[in-house]
Amino acid sequence: MRETTLNLIDALVEQGIFSREKADAMVKAAQSKAAKTVTREKSKSAAPVRVQYVPETVKNEIRDQLRQEVLAQAKAERWAEPNAVPSWLDRIKWEGDIRVRYQPEFYDIANATQAQYLASVADTLPNRAAGFLSLASNTAEDRDRFRLRARLGMLAKVSDDWSAGVRLATGNTTDRVSTNQTMGQDFNKYQLTLDRAFIKYDPAEWLTVSGGRIPNPWLSTDLVWDEDLNFEGFAATIKPSFANGDFKPFLTAGAFPLREDGPPTKTSRWLRGVQAGAKWQLASNTRLNFGAALYDYDNFAGQKESDANYYDLSYQAYGQYEYGTGLRQKGNTLFRTNASADSASSALWGLASKFRPVNLTASLDLAHFDPVHVVLTADYVKNTAFDRSEIQRRTGVVLTDGKDYGYLFKLAVGMPKLEKRHDWQSSFAYRYLGSDATVDAFTDSDFGLGGTNLKGYQLGMNYAMDQNAWLSLRWMSAESIESFAPGTNYRFGVDLLQADVNVRF
Repeated sequence: MRETTLNLIDALVEQGIFSREKADAMVKAAQSKAAKTVTREKSKSAAPVRVQYVPETVKNEIRDQLRQEVLAQAKAERWAEPNAVPSWLDRIKWEGDIRVRYQPEFYDIANATQAQYLASVADTLPNRAAGFLSLASNTAEDRDRFRLRARLGMLAKVSDDWSAGVRLATGNTTDRVSTNQTMGQDFNKYQLTLDRAFIKYDPAEWLTVSGGRIPNPWLSTDLVWDEDLNFEGFAATIKPSFANGDFKPFLTAGAFPLREDGPPTKTSRWLRGVQAGAKWQLASNTRLNFGAALYDYDNFAGQKESDANYYDLSYQAYGQYEYGTGLRQKGNTLFRTNASADSASSALWGLASKFRPVNLTASLDLAHFDPVHVVLTADYVKNTAFDRSEIQRRTGVVLTDGKDYGYLFKLAVGMPKLEKRHDWQSSFAYRYLGSDATVDAFTDSDFGLGGTNLKGYQLGMNYAMDQNAWLSLRWMSAESIESFAPGTNYRFGVDLLQADVNVRF
């Protein structure tokens, strides 16, 4: 038995199951224990001890049992695994993607020029294109761009209930709805921004709470929220435990600070929202997702500054009602918030309407031809706070046009997700987004180059060249619904082609 045990231990060392030092320690411990046992037995009786014959089958059974015990201990302590890594690394998941894009932009020859928009500005008139008033704005000259997007994220499972996520992305801190970096910077390095940083708490299967800079918590399309937009604040989702496997309702609520409270120069701004919906498996090959949401923008609408505030040198909150250039895109109806006596300051543009949009979203996935799916998507938004008489009382602006609603229809055919070589998907979408249906700052930055007061269609095609590597083509044609300079017949139209090479890891 001694020789058998020693040979077994030597074999385990040669196989790398444990080290020579650990083997020597095991032998030494066994010898010490055996010596004590012999001494104890001799003290009990001086009679000779007879060792019985041990059959070969018993030896094999003992050897197998010893091997299983050693391997079990080695697996639990991870010292027997080749190329073993610390256990905490098993709780971390990395993800990322890189996209290289060619984007030509074709402006309509009938577009109004920057000089025409500048000439249309008047203190008593509303405006929807404050961004067109800059000397650097472009409404007529075609443009070609090569662009890059790179993102790298980490998801960490801290415990059974707690997790966290961090993601870095290209882009800049002045454009919240795009992570693109335009090439042509004289070989200069790109900025890398903190795109996400959040903590998530899952105390039960029916409850999820997250806070920080979190992914979009709403069931939505890019009609209201750009796909690159992340939310700063807090959100909670309840999924009732009584729900069966086919019908899974949910309720999401969120509160997001848009501007901190900073007396005496400014007051806080908030976005609050709630959405109820469900994921419904109508049949084995038919699934319906739908949601109804209400969003409320607090302290977001503009207000005319008084002459008293303008002349009061101790008043530090002058200009707090501005809808700033770093926030807005284009399309929302604006007015000058400057005091009547203020002829020295540049124009401070504020939102004419208040915003409390209702958003209805639905998506029907038909998998009758699996793996090819047919997905129908519909989205509708209406600003329930849009009131022309209230706008006139608060701002003094008489608004005779403007739309407070928008909608999107989309048909997609192909694989829901491109994962394998030769996977494909094609799509067609049409959207109509009125000027004041929702806040233009957070809408899709690609269609019509961002904002509201736009309508048109989109064609798309995706094709997987390899696993997690695919080509994308999108053609977007957008034009204005109403003039971006109310009181004129100025129009704006732009077509975009986006040719992408994408990889995901």
